[in-house]
Amino acid sequence: QVQLVDSGGDLVQAGGSLRLSCAASRSTRSFNVMGWYRQAPGRQREWVARINDDGTTRYSDSVQGRFTISRDGAKNIAYLQMDNLSLEDTAVYTCYARQWGRDDSWGQGTQVTVSS
Repeated sequence: QVQLVDSGGDLVQAGGSLRLSCAASRSTRSFNVMGWYRQAPGRQREWVARINDDGTTRYSDSVQGRFTISRDGAKNIAYLQMDNLSLEDTAVYTCYARQWGRDDSWGQGTQVTVSS
């Protein structure tokens, strides 16, 4: 199973930006889907965004227009660019990678805290 390492979480003021990274132990081209979930304290895990192997992307309504997901096959990394962050974006963000017919692989998560 592939190893995923989440990074990039930090404390940022509302309206600011962060870029999360998800580094994979092998080429991201081998995954059908990569994406992120997030979970805030006391709330259910929420799907955030995904990028398919054909490059198409999908976003949750709550981040549409503010977040951008991408992946660099040469560097085995996926990115989540987060702009215009709000307090409601505070959560642990965890990346995942999916290959059809196999169990999903997960990162360890990275904390994003947005302050007012």
